[in-house]
Amino acid sequence: MNRGSLGIAKRLFIHPVKEANKIPSREVTDPAVYFNRRRFIQAGVLAASAVATGVIYRQLNPAGAGKKAQAATAAIQGVTKPEPTTADASGFSVNEPQTSLDNITHYNNFYEFSTDKESVAPAAANFDTKGWQVSIEGLVNKPRVFDLDDLLKISPPEERIYRMRCVEAWSMVIPWVGFPLSKLLDAVEPKSSAKYVAFETLLDPKRMPGQKSDVLEWPYVEGLRMDEAMHPLAILASGIYGRALPPQDGAPIRLVVPWKYGFKGIKSIVKIKLVAEQPRTTWSVAGPNEYGFYANVNPQVDHPRWSQATEQRIGQSGRRPTLMFNGYAEQVAHLYAGMDLRANF
Repeated sequence: MNRGSLGIAKRLFIHPVKEANKIPSREVTDPAVYFNRRRFIQAGVLAASAVATGVIYRQLNPAGAGKKAQAATAAIQGVTKPEPTTADASGFSVNEPQTSLDNITHYNNFYEFSTDKESVAPAAANFDTKGWQVSIEGLVNKPRVFDLDDLLKISPPEERIYRMRCVEAWSMVIPWVGFPLSKLLDAVEPKSSAKYVAFETLLDPKRMPGQKSDVLEWPYVEGLRMDEAMHPLAILASGIYGRALPPQDGAPIRLVVPWKYGFKGIKSIVKIKLVAEQPRTTWSVAGPNEYGFYANVNPQVDHPRWSQATEQRIGQSGRRPTLMFNGYAEQVAHLYAGMDLRANF
């Protein structure tokens, strides 16, 4: 990190978390909390319990367990990889062990199918994306409805190896395949009045049975500030490990913003709308005191029900410190210069 970026990052940091507020290294958020966040919101209950970190690891790696069956998805042709000499500096890659495909595809938050992480993959197994279209509309000069094939031709597919930090205090390292969101926005020519980008997931309870429940308001919606959306780290992902996204990971197209908590990464997108005012987002509607619009990863601002100071890397034992902006402070800190990060969670 250069001195200028370091200075910005330091100014953005708020007072450290008191030692007494940190979760001990042997503990992690209770699965009952993160499997069913909406139930706690609806009931007005603040859960404070914690369980051993080994619970997640043992659930994903039970003794004697073999690999789960993988749904075959097509290989993505022509994927370009960042140059090794510039990948870490740009943030396009991290020199850390990648999370296994098995864990990435069988430990999923996708409430449209199930609130149980391990039930998402089987519930989504027959999800059909044929004929998929994405509408780009709102404050643009060239609104358009893209067929998926045309959308994916906007820019050549790139590999981006990003950390992914869930608000629930677990994390992964995922080799995405996608292209910069900015390339799509440039193609539709945003108007000067466009200040935000709003995203919407498919609404189809027959194909997404979780939408028959009232655990959240449907369809799932998310949003970014325009400068966030235009940042080179923000991508539309269509694959992982060089193959097309499986349904449980957001097929056929999803948002990835690596310096934000994972719930910002809206899946199975059907609409992108450029707007002048800050858009509604699903989790900030569900729990406005717990899930904000910005949702930048910040180890110094706890969730009301658990610490964000450390995280459990899925597939590995032990906890690790969470990094400011998930380790992308050098690349993105300038976006929030002068802002109080306590106010933009």
